[in-house]
This record gives sequence, C-alpha cells and structure tokens, in this order.
Amino acid sequence: MAGSITTYSTTAGSRYRVRYRKPNGAQTDKRGFKTKRDATAFLASVEVGKSKGAYLDPTEGKRTVADFAESWIDGHLSTLKASSQNVMETAWRVHVEPEWGTRGVASIRPSEVSAWLGRLTKGNDKKKGLAAQTVRRCAFVLSLILDRAVQDGAVHSNAARGVRLPAKTRKPVVYLTHQQVELLATESTQPDLVRLLAYTGLRWGEAAALRVKHLELPKSRIRIEDNVVKVKGENKFGTPKSGASRIVPIPDFVSFSLRRLAKGRPQKAFVFGTDTDPIPRPNADYSWFAGAVRTSMSKDDTFPRVTPHDLRHTAASLAVSAGANVKAVQRMLGHASAAMTLDVYADLFDDDLDEVAARLSESRAAALEIKCGQNVGTDEKTPVGRSATAN
Repeated sequence: MAGSITTYSTTAGSRYRVRYRKPNGAQTDKRGFKTKRDATAFLASVEVGKSKGAYLDPTEGKRTVADFAESWIDGHLSTLKASSQNVMETAWRVHVEPEWGTRGVASIRPSEVSAWLGRLTKGNDKKKGLAAQTVRRCAFVLSLILDRAVQDGAVHSNAARGVRLPAKTRKPVVYLTHQQVELLATESTQPDLVRLLAYTGLRWGEAAALRVKHLELPKSRIRIEDNVVKVKGENKFGTPKSGASRIVPIPDFVSFSLRRLAKGRPQKAFVFGTDTDPIPRPNADYSWFAGAVRTSMSKDDTFPRVTPHDLRHTAASLAVSAGANVKAVQRMLGHASAAMTLDVYADLFDDDLDEVAARLSESRAAALEIKCGQNVGTDEKTPVGRSATAN
C-alpha cells in the first residue's frame, strides 16, 4: 500500500499520522487517528478513491460555500441577463449566504437543506414565509454553488440536489375585455402605451426599449429586438427574454398612434420616453398605471386589479377570441415554444375541444350527404357507405 503510517506523542497519548500522495503527486498527511486501525482504514480509502477516480481532498471539503460562490458569481452568474443576475444575486446575499456562507461544503447534509427550505417557507414571528418561487430560487442558487464543489472534487455529491421543494403556485391569470382596455387607456396618462401592451402582448421591458427605428408602420409591424430592465437604478439593455428578436403585428389603430408618436423624432429615440431614456416601469402602488387602475375599478365593478404584465395576458386572450391559433399567439408573445404558450394559456383554448367535435360532426355529415344524397349512418340498420335503398 502506498503511503505510510507513523506514531507521534501528544499530552492525550499516542496518535497516528498518515502520509500519502494526492492524485497530482503532491504529498500531504492527515493526523489525529487514535488507533492504527483507523489510520490504516483511512489510507486504504484514499488509495481506493485514487484508483477509481473518486478521490476527495479532505482540505477541499473544508472550503466554505462562500469560497465556491465566488467562482459561481464570476462564471455562471455573469452569463445571465441583468434581471436574472439581480434576482439570483439577491437570493444569495439575503438568504443563502447568511445560512450557508461559512459552512464547509463537506459538512452539509440534505436533511439540513430540507429543514432550511421549510423555515424559509413557513417563516417565523419576525418574518413571514417566502413565496414558493423565491424558496425554489434559493435552493437553486445553493445547488449551483455546490455543483461547483462537486466539479472541483471537494465533495462526491450535491446535498441540495433532490431535496423536496415547495410546489409552484401560479397566480390566476387576469384578462380584460375590449371595453375594459379602452377604459384603462382613457383613464391613464399613457393611453397609447396601454393599447400597445393590450393588443400586442409585449413585455414591459420590450415596450420600454422600443425605438422609432423598430417601427415598420407601412406593414403594420414592429420589430422586437431589445429589452430594458432597471437594476440598482441603472437601465440595463439586452435581448428579449427568449434571446431572439421577433416581428409583431399591430392593429391599425395602434399603428396610427405609433405613427403620431414617432413623427419627426430621431431613429434612436424611444417611442415611449425621451430621445435618450426609456419610460420607467410604473410603481405598483403609486404611479400613472396604478392610478388608472383604481379609477377604472371605481367606474366598473367588474374591473380587476391588474399590473402591466396582465395586459400581456389580455393580448393573448383577445387574440384567441379573434380566431388566432396557438402558434400565432406563440409567435406574437415570443414564447420559446407552442407548448409554453399552452402551458400558460391552456384555459383560452378549452373551447377548441368542443369545436373539434362539432366540426367533425359537420364535416362527416357534409361528406356523407354529398356522396350518398342523404345523411347516411344515422340509422343503425343502414351500413355506412351504402345507399339506404340498397339490397
């Protein structure tokens, strides 16, 4: 067996030291074993691990979560869009680092991670529990960091992988009618923006980043190429959420208002905002949008409390009611796939099931009447495809 075992004296008695080489050839040791059997077993485990490519450096396992978080921030986090960077960094700084930052990665157990997620979900006397999405994000951040530890050979497995996560909760999707959209637009100081959001389904950041140069008004189209989010008070520009640009059709009344807004302005000017700065996202409680919602609710008892993002849902609803299929809605909204569109707006296509059955009945009846001169097959005694008078 490679390596060696020696004894040394301490005030508490004799102890054993194991000297061995790491896979890279560097010599190291581990001391403190009370019995030679323990020392021998450790040395054997080292050699077995080296032979199987599963060697773990004990000193690496003592490195903290914060140590590995540095490489995660420099590597993975820096590749994300600005908005994603912000929420992930916040989850690390506010929730993950205070709990796990000083812990050695090899000391973390899945049961501890599960208990922590439970505390985040339930809250306590001082803090209310976090939303399921936030808790899942915290678990995701910890898991990504521990993945780094696994990759670097500090631990064999990720203690945050496979733990039970709180179920995702989805807010009820809110849709406005044509009349409610017009009421909201009329009561707001940005009626053109309200109509654009409600009839194109643009995300707020896409609408805010819309420039004069993106308008193709003769074709009743706009090009969605940019997105803007505000992070720590600074506008951050990037590609749309899906990562791809798209062409979005616009109704004539929206095209007319955009033509008016763009007239005489530079190509790089923001359609909503100034020539140099996009319109800021409205505050949830105190803004032109919130004020318009409150006024609309006071004038219409059925008017729901909505956010700018709910106008994206409204656009999907109005498009479907106008006859758009799922593929058309997907392209308009910029979803990565039609499956994603169906996942979010499945309720809008419920009527399609009834229409399928009705249309099948109509097409069958029409086809059989054309072929046979009557609605064949309604009488159980009449074979389909044969005349009722056939012998």
